[in-house]
Amino acid sequence: MPILRRFVLFQRMIKFSHSVFALPFAFTAALMAAGGVPPAGKVFFIILAMVGARSGAMATNRIVDRKIDAKNPRTALRELPSGKLGTGETVAFAVLSFAVLGFAAYMLNPLCFRLFPLAVFLTVFYSFTKRFTWTSHLFLGIAISLAPLGAWLAIRGEFAPVQTVLALTLAVVFWLAGFDVIYALQDLDFDKSSGLYSIPAKFGAANSLVIARLCHVVSMLMLVLAGVLSSMGVLYWAGLILAAGLFMREHRLVRADDKGDVSLENLNMAFFNMNGWISITIFAFTLLDYVLKFQI
Repeated sequence: MPILRRFVLFQRMIKFSHSVFALPFAFTAALMAAGGVPPAGKVFFIILAMVGARSGAMATNRIVDRKIDAKNPRTALRELPSGKLGTGETVAFAVLSFAVLGFAAYMLNPLCFRLFPLAVFLTVFYSFTKRFTWTSHLFLGIAISLAPLGAWLAIRGEFAPVQTVLALTLAVVFWLAGFDVIYALQDLDFDKSSGLYSIPAKFGAANSLVIARLCHVVSMLMLVLAGVLSSMGVLYWAGLILAAGLFMREHRLVRADDKGDVSLENLNMAFFNMNGWISITIFAFTLLDYVLKFQI
């Protein structure tokens, strides 16, 4: 069926399976904001907002980068540069996705709806940053951190307590930036030759791994701070210990040898498997902590 084939192509284009990265963090923030399991109606519209925001952002990224992707052997077979999808229909898909985000924001509360245009701007702006700054990874982190921030605002309708909101947001900023730096290692040579900006292109592979580790240390510290501020119980802390182990495993999978050379053989496992499990683990243990109420 043509419609089904188009649907599959769009799902591949936006890499829907990668929702496993940000969505669990949004749920974690919702749990902390509610001090327990939030209402089902709120959860539904948080999911709808996440689907709309991520789909619109990914479609926009593919549109903006379509000419660059066509020149990169790793991305030349993506749906837009290969011609499997057209630019016009992808633009329509992005607009529809952001409309879904706007509807969900409207249904959540007035503050979410007022901030909806800013959320769209930030998610779109990231796609241009690799053209002028090597801090593009942080901009991607900021865009993805709208997931926990938006979920918090969806439940509370305000930024208070600001320390907890900031800690959760920064945790996702540096978590995402760290593993995006690792992922960008595979395009190091292409970025250099194409005049694109990234931390690997700027600092080299070995130094980039150090920067990624520092980002993940900051991310863990922010999660610890969020746990302290929210008076989390023992299961939350057990989840953080497991997450720390997963971070360590990630950095063992992709590391520099004594000569400073980096093997990318295990990059996909480090990128997708480890980071997917990190976000799921933190959410699952946060949920268990609230449900079982097993305090230290």
